[in-house]
Amino acid sequence: MRARLTYVPLEVAEQFEDFIIKRDEEILGAVKARTKDYSTLSLLKLLYQLRGNPMTFSELYSKSKIRMKKSFLNYLHLCVDYNFIKKEAVGSNMIYTITDKGHTMLGLFMQKNN
Repeated sequence: MRARLTYVPLEVAEQFEDFIIKRDEEILGAVKARTKDYSTLSLLKLLYQLRGNPMTFSELYSKSKIRMKKSFLNYLHLCVDYNFIKKEAVGSNMIYTITDKGHTMLGLFMQKNN
């Protein structure tokens, strides 16, 4: 599997440091890092941000630090399709919430550090 350069929110980087091969500079609450298992890490970025409270699309996009919107949308749709995240229209906003299945998925990766 090829290593990829990406931005990882500081909290996520600390929680899932096994995914990070090499850390570079810190920028605006994220660490620029060479990572492995990029797809899994991207899913975890989304789930980790939603673990505490629901978010709008814009909030989730911003906090996930997945910079390419098309990639963000692909991972978001994957999470929705697999029922890790549910979306609900509230007024003019779409609100995203982690499901029990999403908590389980996130917990499987967080258990390693406990």
